[in-house]
Amino acid sequence: MAWIAVGLKDDVPPGVVIPGRIENTELAIWCSVSGDYHAWSDRCPHRGMRLSHGFVRGETLACIYHGWQYDESGTCSYIPAHPALTPPATICVPSYHCKEAGGVIWTALGEDPASPPDLSGRLPVRSLPVNRSAQGVAAHFGAHSASVISVGGQHDVVLALQPGDGEQCVVHALAAPDHDRTAVSDWLERLRDTLEGTSS
Repeated sequence: MAWIAVGLKDDVPPGVVIPGRIENTELAIWCSVSGDYHAWSDRCPHRGMRLSHGFVRGETLACIYHGWQYDESGTCSYIPAHPALTPPATICVPSYHCKEAGGVIWTALGEDPASPPDLSGRLPVRSLPVNRSAQGVAAHFGAHSASVISVGGQHDVVLALQPGDGEQCVVHALAAPDHDRTAVSDWLERLRDTLEGTSS
């Protein structure tokens, strides 16, 4: 699978973790204090608690349930109930390729593609959940790919699509730097109404 947008950099600053999803894969997307981005399976190997409910401590992500900490490789590095124990390397969280480029956080679930899409020349505006599949959004614009769509037009917009569960997706929108963000955001709201069949 190619690179998929899973968030915007401004929404996941250093020290923050958020939940995400690519189709049926639930993700914990987090940024270490030093600014490195990570996308992991959203389950702690200990008791299955969602890691997206956890908290970032420096360069580690800690589960909120029992405080188990995982380093940037996804390996358990500290267990508070047994502070003298060196956790076995077999305790680890499944992790995926994750990079930030152009203000967008990208994840690849399969083999590491060469590089994320180049969206230079445009700035992130906002992310918007839509009750329509990524394929359906792409089809609306006559696009064959459901990953990145160049809409152009009045706002010179690019949409990076994050496929969700079933008939849902998240649209991450970027626009030309000289375009009014409020106007682009209003256009996105109208687009969502059209895509969901709720426009009057």
